[in-house]
Amino acid sequence: MQNHADKEIFLHPGEWAFEAGHVRISTLLGSCVAIVLWHPQLQLGGMCHYLLARRNGPSDTLSGRYGEEAMLLLLRAVLGCGRPLHEFQCHLLGGASVLSHPDGDHQHDVAGHNIEQARQMARQLDLQVQTENLGGACARMVVLDVQTGEVRVRLSQ
Repeated sequence: MQNHADKEIFLHPGEWAFEAGHVRISTLLGSCVAIVLWHPQLQLGGMCHYLLARRNGPSDTLSGRYGEEAMLLLLRAVLGCGRPLHEFQCHLLGGASVLSHPDGDHQHDVAGHNIEQARQMARQLDLQVQTENLGGACARMVVLDVQTGEVRVRLSQ
C-alpha cells in the first residue's frame, strides 16, 4: 500500500464514503460489517460501515447504521459516477463475535445477522465479491486504498 495519501478518511459506525484518487478510507470493525465497492478502471470506490442488519421500525430518513440503508447510501454515490454496478469489485468485512451470548442465542447474534445481511445484499445486487473476511472473534482494522483498490485487514488480538 502507498505511503502517501492526499486524504485520509476514518469511518465511524454508521458512516460511508465514496472517493477517487489518492485517498485511504479506514475503519475499525467489531460485530459491525463494512462493504467496499471499487472500480478498477476508474480507480474510485468507497466503503460503508453498518452496526445492525436492519431497522426495527419505519423511518423517513436513511441511516448508515443499518445494512440495507448504508448500502443504499453508498449505491447512490456509486451509481452517480455513471458506471454499471457489475463493473465494481466488492469486499465484505467484519462481523466478529466480540460479544458473547450465553446458550448460543441466535436472536441476539448481531454479528451473525450483519454477515447474513451483507451476503444477501451482495447476492441480490449480483456483486462481484472478491473477498470475504467475515466472522471470527477479533476486531479488524480495514483500510481501502482507493487508487489501487487494495484492501488491507489487520486483526486485533
